[in-house]
Amino acid sequence: MDSDQDTDQDTGLRNNISFVTLGVRDLARSRRFYVDMGLVEHQSSNEHVAFFEMGGQLFALFPRDALAEDAGASSGTDPEQGRVLFSLSQNVRTRMEIDELLERARKAGGRVLREPSEPPWGGVRAYFADPDGFAWEIAWNPKTLIDDSGRVQLDTTR
Repeated sequence: MDSDQDTDQDTGLRNNISFVTLGVRDLARSRRFYVDMGLVEHQSSNEHVAFFEMGGQLFALFPRDALAEDAGASSGTDPEQGRVLFSLSQNVRTRMEIDELLERARKAGGRVLREPSEPPWGGVRAYFADPDGFAWEIAWNPKTLIDDSGRVQLDTTR
């Protein structure tokens, strides 16, 4: 079904991923590794998170325990036990889309890990897990620009 035909249906996931976030044990070590591998850190990175632009998607490094806490889960290796090592993320254009996607995930057999809430860096985020326990973050942030193709860019001017 093409996207023009989807407009009368509930909000769904687009066919792209905004962020891939790895929950790392040692942020400084991981940051150094990826920089040494040739990635250029985005200027929005800080002492809590490292961002790298990857051709229209963003790759992020976030301390493992902080990622698990952000998702409302525990860190570990078994996603079926509610543990999070990484998350897929999709940024949305409006705050309302977060609620719509969470409801759609519930109806599809997923479970909500974290209801919508405001993280310290701004915007609103929520998490759900698919039936196998893999975590998805759905986020709205006024500092994130989404182009017509659904690609995300961090806005450094706001």
